Amino acid sequence: MQPLTTQLSPPIVLSFAASDPSGGAGIQADIMTLSSMGCHALSVITALTVQDTVGIESVLAIDAEWVEDQARALLEDMPVDVFKIGLLGSVENIAAIAGILSDYPDIPLVFDPVLASGRGDELADDEMISALREMLLPQTTILTPNSLEVRRLAVAGHEDEHELPLDECARRLIALGCEYVLLTGTHENTPQVVNDLYDNDGLVRSDRWDRLPGSYHGSGCTLASAVAAGLAYRLAVSDAVREAQDYAWRTLAAGFRPGMGQFIPDRFFWARRSEEDSDV
Repeated sequence: MQPLTTQLSPPIVLSFAASDPSGGAGIQADIMTLSSMGCHALSVITALTVQDTVGIESVLAIDAEWVEDQARALLEDMPVDVFKIGLLGSVENIAAIAGILSDYPDIPLVFDPVLASGRGDELADDEMISALREMLLPQTTILTPNSLEVRRLAVAGHEDEHELPLDECARRLIALGCEYVLLTGTHENTPQVVNDLYDNDGLVRSDRWDRLPGSYHGSGCTLASAVAAGLAYRLAVSDAVREAQDYAWRTLAAGFRPGMGQFIPDRFFWARRSEEDSDV
């Protein structure tokens, strides 16, 4: 039987992340973002969560063997263009995923270090942060922390994290082995949101965006997944970062508040805009 189509598949991105039943963040955010940007999303569930748009109540890490089996099955079946990592749930999962990534050193890795929820719920202890630094950062193409996350990763409990300048934090993380750090400024007290991209030579680009009112559930997941989509389409890192920021900002500007907590980015804002236009 002849195949129904000979069309090439879209770029494929494999995301390791926790499930968020609210659809705001986690694997659901990754799948929606990647799909919206024209990629095919593969998903490896690292943890189950009890959460809503207000915050996270509990996290149940998936057994590390199950995490590895999910990924190995996919990687033996389909060619993956980019890896994306979010909340991992346990040290054992970090070690298992690091082992998988080491077998695919030529595939870019976008790492969104989810260390706490938007409400401040802790999602990574000191042992997990040490494991992230030792096992995942050396394999990371681009790290996408906010200012709170970059300080925790750079200091790792050895000094007062609030005293360390942000550019020094980025430099330290690059020294640990990641190629680029996209430091987002959503948590800083600035009139505009300033996002800075660093590599081993220092600042690569700095972008400024109008600061939107309210807070958003899943903005970091959206940005990191959008960067992964850009890399999957073979954009240079700087170009992928610029395109991802534009997409993420638009999802936030079109965000909606379905519950009693944070806003959720509208990853398919463009589809709803088309529907509205067609009614005119």
